[in-house]
Amino acid sequence: MKNVLILGAGLVVKPIVRYLLDHQYKVTVASRTKSKGENMIAGHQNGTALEWTVEKESELDRMVAEHDLTVSLLPYRYHVMVAKKCIEHKKPMVTTSYVKPEMKALDEEARDAGILILNEVGLDPGIDHMSAMRIIDHIHDKNGKVESFYSVTGALPAPEALDSPFNYKFSWSPKGVVLASNNGARFMKRGEITELDTADLFKKPLVSSFPKVGELEIYPNRDSMPYIDLYAIPEAKTMFRGTFRHKGWCEAMDAMKAMNLITQKEYDFTGMTYAGFVKLMIGADLNEDAKGAVCKFLGVEEDAVPVKALEFLGLFSEAEMNRTKDTPYEITSDLMIDKMMLQNDERDMVVMEHTFLASYPDNKKEVIKSRMLDFGSPATDTAVARTVALPAAVAVDMILQGKIETKGVHIPVIGELYNPILDRLQEMDIEMEEVFGLPESENLE
Repeated sequence: MKNVLILGAGLVVKPIVRYLLDHQYKVTVASRTKSKGENMIAGHQNGTALEWTVEKESELDRMVAEHDLTVSLLPYRYHVMVAKKCIEHKKPMVTTSYVKPEMKALDEEARDAGILILNEVGLDPGIDHMSAMRIIDHIHDKNGKVESFYSVTGALPAPEALDSPFNYKFSWSPKGVVLASNNGARFMKRGEITELDTADLFKKPLVSSFPKVGELEIYPNRDSMPYIDLYAIPEAKTMFRGTFRHKGWCEAMDAMKAMNLITQKEYDFTGMTYAGFVKLMIGADLNEDAKGAVCKFLGVEEDAVPVKALEFLGLFSEAEMNRTKDTPYEITSDLMIDKMMLQNDERDMVVMEHTFLASYPDNKKEVIKSRMLDFGSPATDTAVARTVALPAAVAVDMILQGKIETKGVHIPVIGELYNPILDRLQEMDIEMEEVFGLPESENLE
C-alpha cells in the first residue's frame, strides 16, 4: 500500500484525503492543527494526523523520505522548500499552486532525480488549463488557429445565498481573495496589449450571461500574456483571463480601493473607531459624519452600492476598533470575514467559461464555448474544495500507479496529463460542457 503525505489542512484539503483513503492509500496529514487532520481522516484505519509546522525542516525531511509522494497544500511560498526535499529523496510532488520562477528553476534537478513535480493541478489554475488545452489541441489538429481566447472562472455563492451589497461570500482563503484585489492586470485584445494599474482593476467589467446563473461581471485576472506561450497559441490576437463575480462586488471593491481601505501600508490606529478609520483614509474632517463624507468623496448618493457595502461591514460605526499599528487591509478583510463567510447551510458554486474564436484553412470560423457549473453541498463539500482538491487527488493516483511517465517540473498542459485527469473528473460529475460551431456574434468581445 502506497503512502501519501499531505502538508496542510486548509479549507480544500478534505476531498483529497477522502479520495485517497477510498482508493486504498495510506494518508498522513501534517498540519499546524492536528485536530483538523483528524477530522478529515475521521477515524479511517489508513489515516494519520500529525502536528507539524514549516519551521521543522528536519521532520519534513523525514516525512518526505518515508512517503511515496508528497502533496503540498501549504501557502505557495513554502512549495520550493518541499520540492527540494522531494528531489533529494527522489519522491514525486503535487501542488495546486502557480509555478513560481524558483520552482521552475528546479526542472533539471527534478528530471535528474527521475521525478515529476506537478503544479497547478487544482481548479484555477488546473481545470482551466486542462479543459482549455483539450480544445486548443482539437483546433490545432484540424490545422486551425486560435484567434481569440477568453478564460474566466469564479468561485461564488449560489444565487440563493446572496444577501449583502457585495453579493459575495468566502468559501476559501478569504484573506487571499481580498489581497488579490490589490493586483493589477495585463491582457491583449485584437493585438493591443492593455496594462491596468491596481486602481483600475475593477473599472469597466465585462458582462456575460451564464446559463442557469444569469448575468455575471468579469474583471481581468493578473497577467494573461504568459499563457500565449504556455498554451502554444502564438497566433492569438486576443488573450484574456478573468474572474467572475455577481454584480456588486466590482463596484464596491473599486470604491474601497479608491478609499485606501485595502492598502497594506501601516498606520497607527490607536483609540480609533471604524468611522474614524474611514474618515482618516479618505482625508475627511474627523468631526464630519462618516457616511456623508464617503458620499462626498465618491460622488454618490447614500443608496449607492459602495455606501451600502461599507455600512453592511460596520465601517460607519463609532465602535472602537481596538487596533494599534496595523494596515487597512487587515482591518477591512477581518470585517469582511466576520460578515461574509459562507455558512454551513449555504451552497457555493464554481463557474468556468472558455470562449474561443477559431479559424481554419478553408476560411471558416467558429466560436467554441466550454462551460462548467458545479454546486457545492452543505452536507458534503464546497464546490471550491471539490474542484481544487479532486484534480490533485486524481493526479496523485495516476502518478503512483505509474500512468504518468513525464518527469521534471510541469503544469497539466500536455495530453498525457490533462486527458486522463479530465476523464476521471467527468466520472465524478466535474466536467465541461463544450459547444462547437457557434457564430462569431457569440464571442465575448
